[in-house]
Amino acid sequence: MMQDDSPTTPVLPLAPDSPVTSPARQKNPQQFRRQKNDVHGWVILDKPVGMTSTQAVGAIKRLFSCKRAGHAGTLDPLASGCLPIALGEATKTVPFVMDSRKIYSFTVRWGEERDTDDADGRVVATADARPTRAAIEALLPGYTGTISQVPPQYSAIKVDGERAYDLARDGETVDLRARPVKIHSLELVNQPDADTAEFKAECGKGTYVRSLARDIGRALGCYGHIKALRREAVGSFSKNDMISLEQLTAMCHRAAAGEASLADSLLPVETSLDDIPALAVARADAARLQRGQAVLLRGRDAPIFRGTVYVTVSGQLVALAEVDRGEIVPKRVFNLAGLVGTRRPQKGH
Repeated sequence: MMQDDSPTTPVLPLAPDSPVTSPARQKNPQQFRRQKNDVHGWVILDKPVGMTSTQAVGAIKRLFSCKRAGHAGTLDPLASGCLPIALGEATKTVPFVMDSRKIYSFTVRWGEERDTDDADGRVVATADARPTRAAIEALLPGYTGTISQVPPQYSAIKVDGERAYDLARDGETVDLRARPVKIHSLELVNQPDADTAEFKAECGKGTYVRSLARDIGRALGCYGHIKALRREAVGSFSKNDMISLEQLTAMCHRAAAGEASLADSLLPVETSLDDIPALAVARADAARLQRGQAVLLRGRDAPIFRGTVYVTVSGQLVALAEVDRGEIVPKRVFNLAGLVGTRRPQKGH
C-alpha cells in the first residue's frame, strides 16, 4: 500500500492581532460546515482520464453540495467517458443502471502483456509477432455471446473480504475464478499500424474489457493490453447525455450568480427506469403507496401486466412497486422534495 511520507507543513506563528486568534472574531466550528442540500437526479459525467470513479463522485457531490451520491459502475482511472452518477433519491435506482448494457471503444497495443492488463502496469510477457486484420477478425466470433472470462488481477472483486487490486499491490498472486459474461457485439474498427488495433464492444454486466484485450492477445500469440479505453454508453445513458466536469463547474457558477438553474444539468431520477413500465395512479393511491401501503386497483384502472413498475402521480415519481393481479406493492418509495433534475435525455448512441 502506498503511504504519504511527505513532511507536514510547518505552522507559522500568528500575529497577536490576527483575526484568527482574536476572540471577538472567532466562529463556531459549526458555522464553517457547508450546508448540504436535497438534490435528486442523474449527472452523466464525461469522466476524464486519470480520475478514479470515487474521486469523480466526490467532485460532483461538492459541486452540488448534496447529501447523497454514488456511481453506477466503476470506470478505471485509465478510462474516460460515461460515468452515471446518482444524486439523492436517484441512488435508489442505481441497480437498474448497473445491470444494463455498456458500449466501449478501446485500443489494444500488441506485443506486451502487463500485470494490470492496461498501459499503467508492469510488462510481464512480450512477443515479436503481430496479427493481421484477417487473423483478428477470424478470432472475434469466439469472443461474442456468453463467454468465460477471468477478471484482471487488478480489479475490485473481493477475495476473502479484500479487494483483488489491494492484494495485487501487496505482491500477492490472486486466484480469480472464470465467470460467464455476455458480449453482445465485438468488432474491429481500425488498425492504424501493426502495433495497435481499435475495437468497439457492447457487453453486459461484469465484463472486463481489459481481460478481453488480454485474452485476445494470448489467443493471437502476440500478447496485448489496453492502451486507451472509453465508455460511450451505459443503458439508456449515451454520449449525448454526457457533460464534462468543466462544463458542470461553469454551470454551477452561473447558477450561483442567478444566471442558470442547476436542475438543467440533472436528468430526472426516472430516466434510469426507461426499460420499466410506468403506471399512473390517483393522488389518494399515491399517498398510500408513499406510506408503504399496498393499493388494489380494480376495473378499468387495474393494470393488465405483472412485475416491476414505477408509479407516478401527475407525472412525478412516487415509488418502485411490484404488480400482481391488480395489487400494487411498494418496494422503494421516493421523496423528491428539493432540487429535482429537469434536463431532457437525448436518445440514441
